[in-house]
Amino acid sequence: MLFVSTRGQVGKVSSAHAIKEGLAGDGGLFVPQTFPYLSLDAILGMNALSYEQCAAKILSYFLTDYSAEELGDCAAAAYSPEKFGTDPAPLRKVGEHTDVLELWHGPTMAFKDFALQILPRLMTKAQEKTGSDIRIVILVATSGDTGKAALEGFADVPGTEIIVFYPDDGVSQVQKLQMVTQQGNNTKVFGIRGNFDDAQRGVKDIFADPDLEKELKECGWVFSSANSINWGRLAPQIAYYFKAYSDAVANERIRPGEKIIFSVPTGNFGDILAGYYAKKMGLPVKCFICASNSNNVLTDFINTGVYDKNRVLNKTVSPSMDILVSSNLERLLFDLTGNDAAQVAEWMAQLNAAGKYEVSKDVADQVRDLFFAAWIDERETVDTIGRVHNDFEYLIDPHTAVAWRAAEKYRLLSGDDSYIVVLSTASPYKFCSTVLEGIGKGEGLDEKDPFAAVHRLATETETPVPAQVTALETLPVIHKDVIAAGEMAQNIKKTLGIMQ
Repeated sequence: MLFVSTRGQVGKVSSAHAIKEGLAGDGGLFVPQTFPYLSLDAILGMNALSYEQCAAKILSYFLTDYSAEELGDCAAAAYSPEKFGTDPAPLRKVGEHTDVLELWHGPTMAFKDFALQILPRLMTKAQEKTGSDIRIVILVATSGDTGKAALEGFADVPGTEIIVFYPDDGVSQVQKLQMVTQQGNNTKVFGIRGNFDDAQRGVKDIFADPDLEKELKECGWVFSSANSINWGRLAPQIAYYFKAYSDAVANERIRPGEKIIFSVPTGNFGDILAGYYAKKMGLPVKCFICASNSNNVLTDFINTGVYDKNRVLNKTVSPSMDILVSSNLERLLFDLTGNDAAQVAEWMAQLNAAGKYEVSKDVADQVRDLFFAAWIDERETVDTIGRVHNDFEYLIDPHTAVAWRAAEKYRLLSGDDSYIVVLSTASPYKFCSTVLEGIGKGEGLDEKDPFAAVHRLATETETPVPAQVTALETLPVIHKDVIAAGEMAQNIKKTLGIMQ
């Protein structure tokens, strides 16, 4: 399997090269030349597989320069019971026609663990396969969850340095503590005075700087990415869509071959794109619900065909979705245009220059056939947490609440009572204050104590505090730097010892 850039200005590369490089040299994203198609029997057969076996099977279709043994070893290490428990992605029955796919049982309590526990292993193998002894600098811009998951995955991995940038005032207290207490001789974390889009734009600009690339290469370093722009980060997420479907059939929630709906809380478009690719590979999906918070740039795009980032970025209670530039949408547009790299490059140039672009009617119609879009405001998000807890005795975080409420809006507007799987992307314990507000127990919290809400949530709901959160109370803060977005490159060089 060879990979091409969505912007068409670089040659085809192997999967190992695509994973090692992260971003294509022309600024585009790597995508596979072709997609495999799985029969219904093959899909249903995944229920008999362990999660790691399912993941290795899906990856084998794309990472063809990795052996089956290598992929099996990588998956077994990534999704071990020590890291994810006995069932990494349990499908919970919550409503009559609604299940929740819990994707937060990994070490950092967020769905990013599914990709970022295996990516370092894939990248280490990629280094071996490409015959390179150059060291890799992993750059990460995070809106909350990716940063900690990447730090956890890459900490002390030989031949790598990982540098994470997060919006200093744009993540939850638990998310921030998870990052700034991260140990590891190769880890560095910077707060950014700005928002996630500032951090993401800064990372992309650094990738596109040929002078900086040359300077690092002369010192034995090369950049790569752990964001979902990296194919090695996106591909592992395809697996849990297949596993969820096979489990739903085995649980007699649906009939074999019945088309279902996934509701996905969406910011950078990577998670929902993984679902789209699963559908492209044969998964019986009726449509995807693209659930946004009040940063509703994707809702507007799906409904109008116009992508316009020229708006204020709202700081919300679902911070991992506080994004106005959804990088992975570029991959979808490449696919829907029949791999028209020139057209995609033109739209991305317009986005960079004017902050907006409009797709053709044909592409806009295809998008609306595939996706239902809805956005949820702050009050709705908090209220949904309370209603789900009251009605079903089930606790959800704000991002999951956005997806749940968007699914309700779909049912109301369409009259469609089809089976829906809501993707739950983070543990409620990462957003305790908001969850407490939702269930009506948030009054009088000590805002100065980040763990007051943790202990109250445990007491009020009679649920155990995750060990990962308990450990944060005693860990020292290691990473204290807060910088301007324009200072990212110089701080990278300082971290690597290139500039004193």
